Amino acid sequence: MSQPVLVTHNPAQQRFEATVDGQLCVADYRLAGDVMQMTHTEVPPALQGRGIAGELVEAAFDHAMTENLKIDPQCSYVRAYMERHPETSFLRA
Repeated sequence: MSQPVLVTHNPAQQRFEATVDGQLCVADYRLAGDVMQMTHTEVPPALQGRGIAGELVEAAFDHAMTENLKIDPQCSYVRAYMERHPETSFLRA
């Protein structure tokens, strides 16, 4: 069983991040008014396939809901995530 992923919000860097096995995983965004432009999601190759990118995106979406923000999924992973999870479509800008 893998360890739970601890995702933190780093507003100074405009990203959500998690360090897993000593490697940084990120979901970057830019704020444009009340829209979070999700620009890039990156998980090192050695860590892919463990659901870490999904955890990062879920944390970003939770933040968006709490702050009444919309999501502009510029990153292909975030677009695909929203397609796989139609319940998140209300967040789309």
